[in-house]
Amino acid sequence: MLLIAGVVALLTAACAAAGTDTTSASGFDGTVLDPPEPKPEFVLTDTQGNPFDFQADTQGDLTLLYFGYTYCPDICPVQLAQIAAALDKLPDVERHTKVVFVTVDPERDTPKVIRSFLDKFDTNFIGLRGTIEEVEAAQRAAGVSVAAKIGEGDDYSMAHAAQVIAYAPDGFAYTQYPYGTRQTQWVHDLPLVLDRTDS
Repeated sequence: MLLIAGVVALLTAACAAAGTDTTSASGFDGTVLDPPEPKPEFVLTDTQGNPFDFQADTQGDLTLLYFGYTYCPDICPVQLAQIAAALDKLPDVERHTKVVFVTVDPERDTPKVIRSFLDKFDTNFIGLRGTIEEVEAAQRAAGVSVAAKIGEGDDYSMAHAAQVIAYAPDGFAYTQYPYGTRQTQWVHDLPLVLDRTDS
C-alpha cells in the first residue's frame, strides 16, 4: 500500500486520542445499526469513466462506503488512512473488501483528481462521482446527511457526513464508523463484518 509512513503515524496518534472504546454486546467496536440497513441502490461513474452500480458491483464483498471530498483538510484523509493501514494488516480480509469513496464535490473532484488522491492511500480504493443531483440522491439512499457547500468562490469547503458505513457480504450494514475510529478498532471489526450475516 502506498502510505506515507510519517502521515500514517501522525494520523494514528490523532485517532488514538479521538477514538472511544465503543465495544457493544454484539462484539463490534463500531456503532451498531439496529435494525441493519440494506445496501442502497445507486449508479455513479468511476475514475475510468465507467458506470458503477454500487449494489451490483459490490455484491458478495465487505464494502466500506464513505462520502467525502479530496480537498478535505482533515476528516477524509484520516478515515482513508486508517482504513488503508488496517487492511494492510488484514490481507485475508482485504481480498474480499471494496472501499468506495464518493465525492460530494464533483465540481472540483475530476476523475484524475480523485484517482490521484485515493492512490496516496490504496490504489484499489474505488472513486465515484456524478452530478450534484446524482451524488445527493446517493447520499439520501445511503441514509447520510446531504453535503453542503460552505463559503464562496474557489476556496470553499464541504460540510459532509463523516461516518464510514460497513456493508457485510450479505448486503446489510450492521455497523458504521465515525471520525475518530482507531486503527485498532478497524482491525478488530473488519473480520467480524466480513463474517457477519443476519441469519
